[in-house]
Amino acid sequence: MSDLADQVLDELKAMGDPERAKHSQRFFKTAPGEYGAGDIFLGIRVPKLRALAKRYKHTTRQDALEILHSPYHEARLTALFLLVKLYDKADMAGKTQIYNDYLANVAFINNWDLVDSSALQIVGHYLFDKDRSHLIILARSQDLWERRIAVIATYYFIRQSEFQDTLEVSEILLHDPEDLIHKAVGWMLREVGNRSRATEEDFLLKYYQSMPRTMLRYAIEKFPEELRQAYLKGKL
Repeated sequence: MSDLADQVLDELKAMGDPERAKHSQRFFKTAPGEYGAGDIFLGIRVPKLRALAKRYKHTTRQDALEILHSPYHEARLTALFLLVKLYDKADMAGKTQIYNDYLANVAFINNWDLVDSSALQIVGHYLFDKDRSHLIILARSQDLWERRIAVIATYYFIRQSEFQDTLEVSEILLHDPEDLIHKAVGWMLREVGNRSRATEEDFLLKYYQSMPRTMLRYAIEKFPEELRQAYLKGKL
């Protein structure tokens, strides 16, 4: 490991709070059989991680990848903050390299906060003006985090008022077994609705009776109460 990567990890370890680490390990479901099983936390608040990443803004891509391979959750999150900054500053060749690195290292992007802090900024941004078919491959993956990356990446498109990819990925994930995917799909459908209620409702009217309850609740969270209740009671 490079001297700089070692330095970042040493700083992170010094910032750790054992009591907060215990709370984080419960919150992020690290017990055997849970989605974050085996993850290790230092106990550091996210604003402190963002501040550290800002101080190390001249970190190289290779340094960031080395930090990403750390067993510590907060180190991996810091590495993703660094990769997002590097991606933003890179030329197209550099963006392509970071995009490829990102997808090659999904094994280390293995919790919902790690995905949500980086997928739209790297995968979504990169694919916006390119062939987006790889999102379908990710959505059909056996890997939970690849599936979450697929749907969260489309948030970038939603922000540009492009909704079709979100709807296609959501349709693939409608009957996903994981609650974390139900929440992510519902969230993205809600974001579509924030920009085009008609687009979201066209989708919901096809699927609301069969989609998981959590997904539906997230999707209709901002609806007027009477309409929300109609969806929940199946009376549309």
